[in-house]
Amino acid sequence: MALSYKARRRWSLLILLVGMPAYVVVAVTIMNWLDRLPLVVELLVYVVLGIAWALPFRYVFRGIGKADPEIEAARPEGGEPSEGDGR
Repeated sequence: MALSYKARRRWSLLILLVGMPAYVVVAVTIMNWLDRLPLVVELLVYVVLGIAWALPFRYVFRGIGKADPEIEAARPEGGEPSEGDGR
């Protein structure tokens, strides 16, 4: 099931405002349970964890920073944005 642009924007906002802070709390808690690792290993673990959270959400975040493709498709070629297209 493909998500619409608006749904992907809403999901990405929810993921960034709720999911990411929760993930950070879980990751730091797990790292605190472990004994102190060497500095380089600990840095590497945090870098991997920092990248790993976004991998499952690639589809949701893809294209969110661009204009709504439905509005772009409805606009005439070379035309200026109208007042009603949300810009």
